Amino acid sequence: MSEGIIPPERIERSILLIRGHKVMFDSDLAELYGVSTKRLNQQVKRNSDRFPEDFMFQLSAEEFANLRSQFATASWGGRRTPPYAFTEHGAVMLASVLNSPVAVRASIEVVRAFVRLRQMLASHEDLARKLAVLEKKYDAQFKVVFDAIRQLMTPPTPQQRRIGFHKD
Repeated sequence: MSEGIIPPERIERSILLIRGHKVMFDSDLAELYGVSTKRLNQQVKRNSDRFPEDFMFQLSAEEFANLRSQFATASWGGRRTPPYAFTEHGAVMLASVLNSPVAVRASIEVVRAFVRLRQMLASHEDLARKLAVLEKKYDAQFKVVFDAIRQLMTPPTPQQRRIGFHKD
């Protein structure tokens, strides 16, 4: 798989922040690695000593319920058990236990996506530090500009849309 066969945006959209860790779900990794989620999880169970808690964890029932409500999963379809979440190291370890050329090539793209995400976060922190220095240097007339820049730098909070007719 050469650069670009797996769209980097596809991988980056699959990286989520859960329990303070950047992770990917087993189903997303299975799709990227060209195996079924069931096969991926079987291999993980057979090689459980290779997956400590900082490589992989299973979502709690509460986290899973929140996830299902967020994506509006039908009660009769989809997953019935909480997914496993893999950190960057866990995703790489998966490639070694799956032992297929597709998994190895896909894991390279996954690592690149995690690295890009880390670089974006680092540049965001650097920009915030520079903005703080500038804000101290200039007087209050620029406060509106600095506040607007900070607002643009803040990630949007997810808002749930209410569906149906509601009395306000």
